[in-house]
Amino acid sequence: MSGQTPQRVLILGAAGRDFHDFNAYFRGNPAYRVVGFTATQIPNISDRRYPAALAGGFYPEGIPIYPEDEMESLILEKEIDEVVFAYSDVSHQHVMHLASRAMAAGAGFRILPPRETMLPSKKPIISICAVRTGCGKSQTSRHILKILRDELGVKRIVAVRHPMPYGDLAAQAVQRFASYADLDRHQCTIEEREEYEPYIDNGAVIYAGVDYQRILDEAEKEADLILWDGGNNDLPFYRPDLHIVVTDPHRAGHELAFHPGEANFRMADVVIINKVDTASAENVAVIEKNLRDIGSDAIVLKAASPVSVENPANISGKKVLVIEDGPTLTHGGMQFGAGVVAAQQFAAAEIVDPRPYAVGSIRATFEKYPNATRILPAMGYGDQQIRDLQQTIDNVPADLVVVATPIDLSRLVTFAGPYERVRYSLEEKSSPGLASIIKERFPFLQ
Repeated sequence: MSGQTPQRVLILGAAGRDFHDFNAYFRGNPAYRVVGFTATQIPNISDRRYPAALAGGFYPEGIPIYPEDEMESLILEKEIDEVVFAYSDVSHQHVMHLASRAMAAGAGFRILPPRETMLPSKKPIISICAVRTGCGKSQTSRHILKILRDELGVKRIVAVRHPMPYGDLAAQAVQRFASYADLDRHQCTIEEREEYEPYIDNGAVIYAGVDYQRILDEAEKEADLILWDGGNNDLPFYRPDLHIVVTDPHRAGHELAFHPGEANFRMADVVIINKVDTASAENVAVIEKNLRDIGSDAIVLKAASPVSVENPANISGKKVLVIEDGPTLTHGGMQFGAGVVAAQQFAAAEIVDPRPYAVGSIRATFEKYPNATRILPAMGYGDQQIRDLQQTIDNVPADLVVVATPIDLSRLVTFAGPYERVRYSLEEKSSPGLASIIKERFPFLQ
């Protein structure tokens, strides 16, 4: 395109995939000029800028970030040639509505293919992704970490997490977490801590940030194998040597109805049908049939997701407030999580509806995500939202709080009364299982 005017691009994102697509494909590409990003899903991201320090030489002033609802006016005012879609866990209908809006306003519409955005590594990579948020990637990743260490004797394992850069983007370009002090130093949100703390608790190192080529360069220095721990239902940022995709039979059929989860489902080397201990056999069969219908040759494994609490007798007969993992209820659209399962399993008398007691941004979350009817999502994208969460917890008249977040939430909020923390794990129900598959795929690890 030498001598031609660069195409003017608007990237639709949510402070994650959008930044990676820009870095991997557009940043130094003379054929394009990214005029702006738009933001949705994550609060307090719009009306900021992608910093010049990360944007490269074509963007000495950085790149502005706008609200997504301004897309049509931006297309007209900024003379946008092409809109690029770059975020995750939305229905196919949602994606095509955006495409129709973009085209009606005069722009083209595009989704970058994985081959353009998956970065190659010198080290072997196992990716753990999903078809929806809340399928069970986190416990699957922890389970695989233990297999690699305890059964295969791999010593230098480094995890890299899908981005959650909600603060100073330039300062967060490359983040390494090996201790709780690192979490404090990087001013991590609840959502970030939920993903990083379990690795720290298991003595592992996990990276995240904004510039995933730089992150990969650092991770390769201390890793014999890299685990890609995916976010939402997004595709890996790195080219995997083994691509493991987790499905959820509580939402059977969603593996063919949400973007980019369906792409993960079709690309998988291994499909895990999780939560078979609480889902119906009919729903499990739907996922198996859908896999056959698309002609997949993926290995299919079944797994349970058992819950446990330290003192189950404390739940019995009590009125409880259930706090669940935030993204599972918001992006994932779930009506319940491990906390509700535990409350029912251990015979709580009542699950108190927190909605009448919600304040501020927590009340707004309930209005935006009406699927969360009896449960409090542990939202904490900033200090004010954590304060709103604290006030909501204080307001709810319950005998006990059942906390089903992946982290010890008591480090960030105060419980005036008793609480029980719910833990959940992956329990394989198929044989041969993940250990055998990994041994066969990576014989040099034995």
